[in-house]
Amino acid sequence: MANHDPISDMLTRIRNASEKRHETTSIPASRLLRSIADVLQQEGFISGISEEGEGISRKLVLELKYSGKHRQPTIRSVQRVSKPGLRIYKNTRQLPKVLGGLGVAIISTSKGVMSDRDARKQRVGGEVLCYVY
Repeated sequence: MANHDPISDMLTRIRNASEKRHETTSIPASRLLRSIADVLQQEGFISGISEEGEGISRKLVLELKYSGKHRQPTIRSVQRVSKPGLRIYKNTRQLPKVLGGLGVAIISTSKGVMSDRDARKQRVGGEVLCYVY
C-alpha cells in the first residue's frame, strides 16, 4: 500500500538517515515539507536544505547535523503526532512543551508552519504535526 502521509514519510527518512549517519537525505518536495524543513533548520536540527530536479521529480535534500567526535545525530527522536486518521489540534494555552523545552513541536497554524515557541509568541494554535528532539 502506498504511503499517503508525506510528513510521516519525511520523518522516517530523516530518522533512518541519521541512524545510519548519512550526510544528506532526500525527500519529495512540497510546500508543506519545505516549511517543516525550514523549522528544523531554524531550530538547529539540520544544517542545510537544497532543491534538486524539476517539476514532479523535485526533491528536497536535507543536510543532517551531527555533534561530537562520535558524530551523535542532533535529531535523537522524531514522532508524528497528528496523523491523517486522527488529527490533533491545540490552542495556544494547550501547546505541548517537548522535553521541557529542549525539543520542539512543529505546529501547522493559520500563519504557517512554525515551532511551538513561535506559535506561543504569536498566540496562535493549530495542528501539532510532530515532535523533534
